[in-house]
Amino acid sequence: MSLPDIEFDQSFALVTGAGGGMGEHIAKGLARRGADLGLVDINEEGLTRVVSEIEAQTEAAVTPFVLDLADREAVGSWLDGLPESHPGINLLINNAGVALGGRFTEVEAADFDWLLEINLLAPIRITRALLPLLERNGNAQVVNLSSLFGLVGPAGQTAYSTAKFGLRGFSESLRNELEMDGVPVGVTCVHPGGIKTNIAKSARISGATDPQEVAKFQNAFDKMLKYPADKAAEQIIEAARKRQARLLIGTDAQGLDVLARVLPGAYGGVMKRAMELAARFS
Repeated sequence: MSLPDIEFDQSFALVTGAGGGMGEHIAKGLARRGADLGLVDINEEGLTRVVSEIEAQTEAAVTPFVLDLADREAVGSWLDGLPESHPGINLLINNAGVALGGRFTEVEAADFDWLLEINLLAPIRITRALLPLLERNGNAQVVNLSSLFGLVGPAGQTAYSTAKFGLRGFSESLRNELEMDGVPVGVTCVHPGGIKTNIAKSARISGATDPQEVAKFQNAFDKMLKYPADKAAEQIIEAARKRQARLLIGTDAQGLDVLARVLPGAYGGVMKRAMELAARFS
């Protein structure tokens, strides 16, 4: 089933993680194209700034939601009233995400669950709650932000990769189900590579992890985060408009996607050597 392009000037977009980083740029890009917005973030200060800037620069109507996506009860209460308070939602962008460093045996179960709640379970719950509304409104799209680590699973990223592989699988299966049933809702799964944001610096780190190892690999990751967030946001918006099923952002994502296909059981060694080189020259 071929779906028409999204018309942003007739859209209401709900964007999570919009108080900074790529979510901020996605929100501003949509507002410039004429969409009204619902913006979600736990960071009230950042969210207030983004809303003020959008309202000063565009004609978009913006509703902020200060919300901790790890708080299942709060998310449930918010979702209960959302279809009635904002019945025009036709674009959902599940962008919010957190990072957690440490090997599986080092990471506390509570921290692992915290990451899964925000990066995987919250997007699923939001999609489930809004899907009937998206279907009624038609010309609707769900955009899920997976990751480079939804393509490959490096050491030290078990929690993050679990969530991002899960979001990838959820997106692909849901898209196929909706298409099979003729539902006018598309699903885009995005795999950004090294986007220049603060996610690595703000990551939770297991207390059992060697501090020197943490510093070394944080520096290495920081060197890899070069792709401009505003440029990535524009690609995501365009992919949503065109109902693109899959988007790889950056040559690193494109290259590792190929590597995972060519060497599905052996890419870990290649990645380890690349990280060691990055750390050496950081």
